[in-house]
Amino acid sequence: MNAKRTAKPKWTAADRARHKAIRQEFAHCPTQEDLEASGAYEGPIKNGAYFTVKVLIRELKQAREAAGLTLAAVSKLTGMDQATLSRLENGRQPNPTVDTLWRYARALGRQLVLTHADAVTTERGNGKAAKLARR
Repeated sequence: MNAKRTAKPKWTAADRARHKAIRQEFAHCPTQEDLEASGAYEGPIKNGAYFTVKVLIRELKQAREAAGLTLAAVSKLTGMDQATLSRLENGRQPNPTVDTLWRYARALGRQLVLTHADAVTTERGNGKAAKLARR
């Protein structure tokens, strides 16, 4: 079996410069090894936003059903594929974009409102990670 090998794409000078600029932009940030060595790393941050999105999608699905709209009707209103909407409602699209959620909400006559608040820096809230990141 002789599989044809594909060559890795070559980076242009512009690609290398962009990559270098990105690395320099984040050079001041601590690595996971730095956080672990300092004792500030306490494991991965719980993804609370994911659960908030799941609640939002469940509420939008309930609104769709209450309005008597089918997925086919919402598909026409949003311009999104019916299968995509089904995956969204059934939790098989784990990270929908804001645009996707906005279009779905608008099709139901709803408005998507985004807010922000101060985040807890670590699960225990001791602030170690924030202090280390500010160095």
